[in-house]
Amino acid sequence: MGIDQLITPNTFGFIAAALTTIAFIPQVIKTWKSKKADDVSIVMLLMFITGLLFWIIYAIETNAFPVLIANIITFTLNVTILILKLIYGKRPTTAG
Repeated sequence: MGIDQLITPNTFGFIAAALTTIAFIPQVIKTWKSKKADDVSIVMLLMFITGLLFWIIYAIETNAFPVLIANIITFTLNVTILILKLIYGKRPTTAG
């Protein structure tokens, strides 16, 4: 098996998928630990999640497996961030 058999378009797709998906993990961890999501834009999240849904549909229709897996995971991470934002955004602030 030569290097040309290992480096296929799907190889690049999986690498791109891994990097762009992993990029959201620090935000999930930060939001979870700090229990604050003030710095996360709800409009951006909603637009991004909608875009991810379209990527998922595209990937299903074109049988683009790396795109499908990456966007399902990224969708899950971003919905988690959205849920945390909604939960932590409802907390009353204390004057002091």
